[in-house]
Amino acid sequence: PKLTLSHTTTDHEDDNVYNDDYDDDGVCVCVCVCVCVCVCVQVVGFDSVDDESKPEQHCFNMESPLPVNWTEEDNPPYAYYLYYMYANMTVLNHLRRQRGFNTLVLRPHCGEAGPIHHLVSGFMLSENISHGLLLRKAPVLQYLYYLAQIGIAMSPLSNNSLFLSYHRNPLPEYLSRGLMVSLSTDDPLQFHFTKEPLMEEYSIAAQVWKLSSCDMCELARNSVLMSGFSHKVKSYWLGPHYIKEGQEGNDIRRTNVPDIRVAYRYETMCEELNLITQAIRTDELEAITEEEGTLCMGPV
Repeated sequence: PKLTLSHTTTDHEDDNVYNDDYDDDGVCVCVCVCVCVCVCVQVVGFDSVDDESKPEQHCFNMESPLPVNWTEEDNPPYAYYLYYMYANMTVLNHLRRQRGFNTLVLRPHCGEAGPIHHLVSGFMLSENISHGLLLRKAPVLQYLYYLAQIGIAMSPLSNNSLFLSYHRNPLPEYLSRGLMVSLSTDDPLQFHFTKEPLMEEYSIAAQVWKLSSCDMCELARNSVLMSGFSHKVKSYWLGPHYIKEGQEGNDIRRTNVPDIRVAYRYETMCEELNLITQAIRTDELEAITEEEGTLCMGPV
């Protein structure tokens, strides 16, 4: 909206990052690839930050105008932003992969406030999300985030100042249920008082919620798994087999997470997936049986 009001842009298709151009051979040349290569090597993803509690004047659907036709001063809805960010990032990642560069992921602020459907957009398009407070009000979505193990970086101290008091923050419940949660900072210059804001988050969380050393180490392990560090760096912190599922991927000498905790998470997930698989198969068999019964009831 600020860019529109200042006449810096004329429509929503004017790009700051995803600005594509073509050379003489018809090869797409991205500004991010050609001009900001050194910067993008250090960047692992994009966030989408705004006040989610602002009411949306438009519902994103098949009749929504294309970005080139969006000339209104009002902001597009959250789902609109996320969809086109994801679409542009897909093209950008394809180009970067062809040239041997690292790829980028989408990690938006999501579910901090505003409508529940923001979390639906985040589930469909994001690698990780930040905050996810509203999952506590949407059990089905919370279950989907658990099954997909979508990372949720939570910032209780920031939330305490803006949206939700510390004692009401759902992080301990998410952790106990097996969601992929971690602690993170958000606006540390505003909400923290020490030179180590992340340590501040961990120490306060441990004291207020009485987290065990096992809980703290699991949060730290989740943080590394969710991060955009290279495979080499993750192997150093978590062990060479961290990609494997269950306790085979846990090196207790590096993660300090007991094998029994990792095994419990893995077995619980397997049981949930098995339950869903059985339910789907049962529904399919019932549908086939009903169809056969309908065919048999025809005239002889």
